[in-house]
Amino acid sequence: MKKNQTSITSVLLMSLSDDQKTIHVLFIFFLLIYLMTVFSNFLIILLVVTCAHLHTPMYFFLGNLAFLDMSYSSVTAPSMLSHLITQHWSMALQECIVQMFFLTYFATSEAYMLSSMSYDRYVAVCRPLHYSQLMSWEKCTQMVTLVWVSGFLFPFMYTLFLRSLTFCGPKFIENFCCDMPRLLQITCSDTFTNSLFLLTVGSVFGSAALLTTFYPYVRIFRAVLRIGTSDGKSKAFSTCTSHLTVVIMYYASVAFIYLVPDTSNLLTLNRVVTVIYTLITPLLNPLIYSLRSKDLKAALQRALHIHRLHPDTATRR
Repeated sequence: MKKNQTSITSVLLMSLSDDQKTIHVLFIFFLLIYLMTVFSNFLIILLVVTCAHLHTPMYFFLGNLAFLDMSYSSVTAPSMLSHLITQHWSMALQECIVQMFFLTYFATSEAYMLSSMSYDRYVAVCRPLHYSQLMSWEKCTQMVTLVWVSGFLFPFMYTLFLRSLTFCGPKFIENFCCDMPRLLQITCSDTFTNSLFLLTVGSVFGSAALLTTFYPYVRIFRAVLRIGTSDGKSKAFSTCTSHLTVVIMYYASVAFIYLVPDTSNLLTLNRVVTVIYTLITPLLNPLIYSLRSKDLKAALQRALHIHRLHPDTATRR
């Protein structure tokens, strides 16, 4: 520990703006984004649970992805909205660590959920005759359970490492939420072990997620290219475009936040990307699937039609 340093018990997050009018606009904008995120993801979960024709592996994974997006956004949005309205950007250190844990947990779990969905699309396109066998409910349940457990391991181990550190400042965190790299910036302990752990274990978990997400698409592209007709290629690949779009958005945001160095020139851009990563992407994911999925649109139309025809029955249910 450095000399003449006192342990801190709170951190100061970076304000999104100092102008009152801008703050009010940002509060309304982010509140609407958060409410839309919760509503759209909850609607997908509700449709997947209640509509029998959506009881398939693809929508089972999609329901879990929607829950992850809703939870992920809820880690940062409520506290950010509270900071905006009160203009009190201080946060207890332990609260900051808890936020970091759940932020990392849901982000890691989402990466592995996307890889599970890649495997599902691979089986659907490349091995359709064996789909019911390879993607049985028992195997899907095992895959989702593995996703939730795997997502827990990395942030749990890292949080244990943080317990050995002394935080003495500077207490200012250059973002509106707490994440792993910025917590290391406010400690006066030797961070070599933690940085090495973050790099090594993060690389292992990240490489596993990348490989299991993108390698199935290599096989999918090869299979699609062997299809003789353009209509056949379009039909085969159309089942993957929604998922591939979500995957690209997710990894593009992650790459910028964790791989681009924090410099003064990129600080504002980094905060913008963090907003997109934590607030906008969880909203876009359900919209992308809803717009491209005929089954989801049909389920929503059917639910609205039943509600209009039998409003009393729908209310009682």
